[in-house]
Amino acid sequence: MARGGSHYVCQSCGAFYAKWQGQCTACGEWNTLVEESAPPPVGGKKGASAPRTRGGGLDFVDLHGSSAPAPRRPSGIGELDRVTGGGIVPGSAILIGGDPGIGKSTLLTQLVARLAETGARCAYISGEEAVDQVRLRAGRLGISAAPVALASATALRDILPALETDNPPDVVVIDSIQTMYLDALDSAPGTVGQVRACAQELIRAAKKRGFALILVGHVTKEGAIAGPRVLEHMVDTVLYFEGERGHQFRILRAVKNRFGPTDEIGVFEMTDRGLSEVPNPSALFLAERRDNVSGAAVFAGMEGTRPVLVEIQALVAPTSFGTPRRAVVGWDSGRLAMVMAVLDARCGLSIGAQDVYLNVAGGLRISEPAADLAVAAALVSAYSGEPVPPDMVVFGEVGLAGEVRQVGQTDARLKEALRLGFGRALIPARRAGAAQGSSGLTLTEIDRLAELVERLAPAEDNTWRRKLP
Repeated sequence: MARGGSHYVCQSCGAFYAKWQGQCTACGEWNTLVEESAPPPVGGKKGASAPRTRGGGLDFVDLHGSSAPAPRRPSGIGELDRVTGGGIVPGSAILIGGDPGIGKSTLLTQLVARLAETGARCAYISGEEAVDQVRLRAGRLGISAAPVALASATALRDILPALETDNPPDVVVIDSIQTMYLDALDSAPGTVGQVRACAQELIRAAKKRGFALILVGHVTKEGAIAGPRVLEHMVDTVLYFEGERGHQFRILRAVKNRFGPTDEIGVFEMTDRGLSEVPNPSALFLAERRDNVSGAAVFAGMEGTRPVLVEIQALVAPTSFGTPRRAVVGWDSGRLAMVMAVLDARCGLSIGAQDVYLNVAGGLRISEPAADLAVAAALVSAYSGEPVPPDMVVFGEVGLAGEVRQVGQTDARLKEALRLGFGRALIPARRAGAAQGSSGLTLTEIDRLAELVERLAPAEDNTWRRKLP
C-alpha cells in the first residue's frame, strides 16, 4: 500500500493508483508505476470538502465577431517561420522534441541569437549543459557576439523569479523540461509529476507576463515526447525534429499549432556552421538522382502547404531465407504490404516470394496515401528491370480493388514538377467535369493499377507474370 500522502503514478500515461502493481491498466505498460507525493487536499484536512465561494459568473459572447490576428515575431529563419505559421506569437508555449544529437539545441541557439540581433530580449536556460558548453557551441556557430542572456539552472524556485519581473524577456528557452524540478514535490526530475508541474508553472508565467516560451522535450525510443501526454495538450505548438544523425538533412515538422497550419515542414541541412535552411527541398532531394535506373520513381507529395518532390527507391531480389525480408525506410511497412498484395492479386505480379527493400531518398518520412502509385511504379520497375521515364512524376492512391484514386492539390504538385524541369506526369484519372488546369506537362491518366503494369512491363514479356483467373 502507498504510504499516507503518496500514490503511484504511471510514467508512461500519468494514471494514478493507490498501490503498486506490475502493469498499468490504463496504457498496458509494465513496471512504469513510481511512488510520488500526493498533493494536499483542497480543504486543508484529509476528507474535508472544498470551501464554497461565490463566483463572479461568466460573460458569454456571440460566436461571430472580429478579433485582431495574433501578433507575430519573425525569427529571421524562414523555414522555422513557415512551420510556426509566420513567426513566434508572444505569450505562446512551444514544445520541440527530437532524438538526442539531432540538432535541437543548435537550432534554438541560432534562433535566440537571430532574435537578439533584432532587438528582442532572449533568455536561454540550460538544465543539461554548463554555461561554458553553451558558449563553446555559440562560438562554433559564429554567434557568440549575440546579446543573449544565458544561465544554467534546474530549480524552478530560482528560474521563476527571474522571469516574473516587471521587464521579463521576450523569448525564453528551457533546455530541457525533463531536467527541471519543483522542490514542492518529492519525486525526481523527469517523472510525470515533475514534468507536468514544471511545465504548468512555466506556461502560467508565460501567459501572465506575455513572453514566448520554448520547451525542449526528450523523446522515447518510439520517437514520442517523453513524459505525460497532457504535456502536448498544455502547449500551443508541438514541433518534432526528424532525421538521421548520420544524414545531413533535418526535417522540422509541426504536429500541433494553435496559431498556424499543422503538418507543415521546414527543411534544414546540418553543416559545420550549424543548421542552414533549405528553401527548395525538392531540388536538394533530387540532386543525386540517377537517370535510367530501374526501381526508382519520383513522387510529387504535399507536406502541409508545400509541394515536395522526392525519389522513392525499390529493390526486389531473390530471397535466401524461408521468409522473405521486408525493409522499409521512410514509409509505412503495412502500406507496402497492401500495395504488394494488390499487385499480386489484381495485376499478376508474384512479388511476395522475393526480398523487397523500399527507401525514401533524403531522409524524409512520407505518410500520405498519394505515394501508393509511386511505390507501385518503383516496385514494378525493380521487378521487371524497365526504368520509369526520368522526366516523369507519379502520384495517386491505390485501392484494394486495384483502382487508382484521386488525391488532393493536384495542380500544386504538377506546378512544382514543371518548375523543376519534369515533362510528364502519371496521375489518377480525373472525374468528368472536374477542373482541368493547364499544367504544361504531358499528363497520363490511369484508373487501374494494371495500366501502370502494362506500361512498365508489357504483356508480351510474360516470363515473370502469372495469368490471373
